[in-house]
Amino acid sequence: MRQIRRSAAFAAAVVLLFLTGGCGPATPERITLTVATFGQFGYDDLIPGYEFTHPGLTIRQVRTEQGGPYHEDLLNKLQKNQELADVQAVEEGHLADVLAHADKFADLAEIGPPDVKPGRWLEWKYEAGRSKDGKLVGYGTDIGPLAMCYRKDLLEAAGLPTDPGSVKTMFATWDSYFKAGEKYVKRSKGKPWFDSAAQVFNAKVNQLPIGYLDRDDHSTLETNTALRDAWNQVTTAVKQGQSAGLTAFADDGNNGLRTGAFATKVCPSWMLGVIEQQAGVGNAGKWALTDAFPDGGGNWGGSFLTVPASSPHQKEAAALAAWLTAPEQQLHAFRVSGNFPSQVDAFTSPDLLSEMNGYFGATLSGQIFVAQARKVGKPQYKGPGDGKIQETVIAPALKAVEQGADPAAVWQQVLVGVHRVVP
Repeated sequence: MRQIRRSAAFAAAVVLLFLTGGCGPATPERITLTVATFGQFGYDDLIPGYEFTHPGLTIRQVRTEQGGPYHEDLLNKLQKNQELADVQAVEEGHLADVLAHADKFADLAEIGPPDVKPGRWLEWKYEAGRSKDGKLVGYGTDIGPLAMCYRKDLLEAAGLPTDPGSVKTMFATWDSYFKAGEKYVKRSKGKPWFDSAAQVFNAKVNQLPIGYLDRDDHSTLETNTALRDAWNQVTTAVKQGQSAGLTAFADDGNNGLRTGAFATKVCPSWMLGVIEQQAGVGNAGKWALTDAFPDGGGNWGGSFLTVPASSPHQKEAAALAAWLTAPEQQLHAFRVSGNFPSQVDAFTSPDLLSEMNGYFGATLSGQIFVAQARKVGKPQYKGPGDGKIQETVIAPALKAVEQGADPAAVWQQVLVGVHRVVP
């Protein structure tokens, strides 16, 4: 998530929005709602306006800087049946573990405002917020639609095309992507094509109809041939020298962005800010963004707002969560924090469609990510332990292959390791 300095003029416009409309009924008694978030959700300017239009209501936002500790605390409280905030944010990577405790959350389809319909969101985002038994546990906030970022100068030096049309064709499928990578490694005399096998494998797996777990929360790795095919394709690319073997977001990965250690990167919408920050001003204009992702669309990131059953004010909390996830409010969040909205009506906003990223060569990034978001298909089922499989089994296994281990032997270790996480 990127953070943008707010202007006084924009803050004044936000206040005017509240003064001219959106007033709800006055609350007959003094109520305090606690909203728990992490990182930057872009709600700081919105909450005072909601309080202004809802007399008797006080909202206290409790924000944790890092998502890791936040979700660790959330899951710990769920396991111990401890009280949570009235509105609790959940990041998509932890959503499966939260949905496993769906009985501890209100059904927003039942207690939420009646005018909030599924069509507010992209279908796949709405469906991702539902439990196995159909309960709507979370209202969608933002998303992380996937595109591909690439270094124009490195592709050009290797004799590969850099014009948008040719690049789009080159990144059309995983077959064409890895074929271009093989060519790049040979022509650049051994330079890597992408940063990390784990990053590429995760994006590829998330496109599959069935991931690591079936709907009974059992491992599919022994029987899911698509997973094995993905493993074979990615590890073959590793053996060809296509992976730089770096760890995303760690010091070596960040240094790789600065030094041009690889030519392409899986790019959710929020990754643009990461690249700009870590690659630095010296690489401005060298990076480019294409409106293509191998084999269609994908998503990496985004969050939901939930209402725990422990809240004594569930209807008021649901109304607040519904309002915060309306298109107008999520567009505000996009302006101040860069969080890409998941609401369909937001996709026609001039603010979103005119969003231009100068670091990436004055690219109309808003239009690109709107198009990419529409390509995402039915959400893949992710049960509890899905994220842990990726982090503690798959990622270390791919790192071992990057360090020279035999892919077939490591896969057998994966089949054993997964059962330390799930049945």
